[in-house]
This record gives sequence, structure tokens and C-alpha cells, in this order.
Amino acid sequence: MSKKILLVEDEKNIARFVELELMHEGYAVTVAFDGRDGLEFALTEDFDVLLLDVMIPSLNGIEICRRVRAQSQVPILLLTARDAVMDRVAGLDAGADDYIVKPFAIEELLARIRTILRRVTPEKKGNVILTCRDIEIDVAAYDVSVQGKKLDLTKTEYDLLKLLVEHKNRVCTRELILSSVWGYETDIETNVVDVYIRHLRMKLPGGMNDYIETVRGVGYVMRE
Repeated sequence: MSKKILLVEDEKNIARFVELELMHEGYAVTVAFDGRDGLEFALTEDFDVLLLDVMIPSLNGIEICRRVRAQSQVPILLLTARDAVMDRVAGLDAGADDYIVKPFAIEELLARIRTILRRVTPEKKGNVILTCRDIEIDVAAYDVSVQGKKLDLTKTEYDLLKLLVEHKNRVCTRELILSSVWGYETDIETNVVDVYIRHLRMKLPGGMNDYIETVRGVGYVMRE
């Protein structure tokens, strides 16, 4: 069955070009040209990926992301302007999984979509349980619990926590985290990693550094 993608983009020439390329790759594509229509599609239909332009009329992409994330963990990829750093940070804070900067090569967009879809497919590794202190990750079930309570994570947050637990007692550099979690060579700013570390710290119980330790100028580590 074809993967379903929602594209919310108000520039019709761009939307049509991206739609045709996605269809050529075998995706089923729904297009919305303004934010309110895009939000309605996102909340009433099942999609595998959302592609949201940030600067769209009636309701911007970041607000759509925030409202969708309150109800769903569907992967979200933002389309942002080259100089809109704050938009990218705001989008990640709102729960976006990734972003791509306009103008972009269609090959890069397709690669990022493939990467997101691989990340949201549970790994078939049998009943593998990863642990660090009182954190347990059931890899087959894609399930995380802390102190016996289930943790509600986005796919990106899950992948980041899993990486840190797999590398417990070893420092993970920001570059390693980017390549491992986002899964491709990228020009994304390393502060994306810091944003998601903050997300994880807010969801983990206890103080800000109880589980994830910052190694200044290098990266992060979880210690047993």
C-alpha cells in the first residue's frame, strides 16, 4: 500500500512540482494550499508524513504542527526559508521531526522522507530490552518506560533516547547524534540536537540533568 503524504504549501507551482515528484516515487499525495485546510486534513485523515510550509496563509505551519502534535505522533517535516532560523527552532519546539530549507533539491526531500519512514517503522529484533538505570526500552514494541511508567515520546525523541541508552557511559557527540538519529549527511544546525535533548529532559522525571549529562563543547551522555 502506498504511503500517504500531506503537503501543505501555498505556492501552487511548488506544490504541483513536489506533488508530481512524490507521486512518481509511488506516494499517495494530498495537497492543501492554506493552513486551515491543511490542519483539517491532518486531523481527520491518516497520513504517514506531513510536509508543512511554515509561511502559509490563515494558519502557519508551526501552529499546525503544534495542534497536530497535541493529538498525533505522525512525522512532520517543515519547509522553511533559508534565513528563518527562529522558525526552525520554533518548529522543532512545536514537535516537528525535521526541516528542509528552501530552495531544496527534490532528491534531498525524497531522501529525508525515506529516512523518516524508516525511523517510524518498528525494528524487528525480537524481544530486545535496553536499560539504563530505571529506563527500559522495549525495541520490538517501540515502548519506553521510566520508573515503571510509560513515557510518551515522538519518534525523534525515541530514537535519540535509544541512541543515548545504547551508548550509555560513552559520550555521544552532536555530530554522532545528527548522523545516527536523522540518518543522513546534513547541514542542519547542531542546535537541533540541543532542542531535542531539552524535550527529553522535560519528559524524563526528576531534575534537568538527572538522566542526561551535558559534556560541554562535545555532546551528551547517560551514565549507568
